[in-house]
Amino acid sequence: MQAGISDQHGRKINYLRLAVTDRCNLRCFYCMPHEGLNWLERKEILSYEEMLRLCRLLVNTGIEKIRITGGEPFVRKDMMPFLEELSHLEGLKELSITTNGVLTAAHVPALKQLGIKSVNLSLDTLDRQRFFEITRRDELDKVLHTLQVLQEHEMDVKLNAVVMAGKNIEDITSLVALTKEQKIGVRFIEEMPFNGESHSYRSLQWDHISILQQIKETYPEIYKITDAPNSTSYNYHIPGHKGTVGIIAAYTRSFCGTCNRIRITPDGSFKTCLYDEGVMNVRDLLRSEKSDAEVLERILAVIAGKPIDGRAAEQGRKQKLHVTESMATIGG
Repeated sequence: MQAGISDQHGRKINYLRLAVTDRCNLRCFYCMPHEGLNWLERKEILSYEEMLRLCRLLVNTGIEKIRITGGEPFVRKDMMPFLEELSHLEGLKELSITTNGVLTAAHVPALKQLGIKSVNLSLDTLDRQRFFEITRRDELDKVLHTLQVLQEHEMDVKLNAVVMAGKNIEDITSLVALTKEQKIGVRFIEEMPFNGESHSYRSLQWDHISILQQIKETYPEIYKITDAPNSTSYNYHIPGHKGTVGIIAAYTRSFCGTCNRIRITPDGSFKTCLYDEGVMNVRDLLRSEKSDAEVLERILAVIAGKPIDGRAAEQGRKQKLHVTESMATIGG
């Protein structure tokens, strides 16, 4: 029976983002270096059995939504059987997935059969050359095919595009244009410093205000619509369009006050905020002889201490100068 989980600020915590692998078949420059990362060894990542135990404990206590992320989830072997087991957890109201779409199309019918209704598809450009420059891989056709198959199966699709100066600004208008005839959500994300390198971001040219202004130059009639509870995006609609437009202030962090999320990385680092450095390691806890009750007690204690926002979380890091992780190791 779900008892509910709250943090010290009275927020209901009911959403888990679970990264199942740090590996990816793309090399997006804003996520990782050209040569990739020092990939985790198999023994270092949570096993499916460990993840299922953890998810079962959390769902029984109050987690209602789980989003599977990576890296790229579908590069991990036996992902579909794992998703099937997750989908059977009593009390789980929503299971969704974030993917780059390269390997996803063939799995869409099975995903729908499992009751997965929502897929976030990463797509920063519709131009093949710019796609290659951003991802360092020539895979745009496969991603667009996945988008087509998702729509054919009437899945709820959100396209996530990271906005990057000098890289894909000209794509903002073309991506928004997709919402004219397609019932999808196109969401633009402020670029964040999670690229696996050691430099910090001192300023951000393309923040959520600049992105909206760029859209208004082509679509001046765009208007604000009501955001869902705990939404990370400011959402908009253009008259006559079937889809919607969203802007995620991921760097500005203006949505933190209503955060209902926790994160678990592939190696079991438990994060109460995207910007913290991990508040505990649940892998080691799960591999100890602790009972379910003892494991849950530790987890609830760290959730209770969740900081008020991303800036407070970043200030609490031991390495205060800058963030050096890759988004692939955190879970997008």
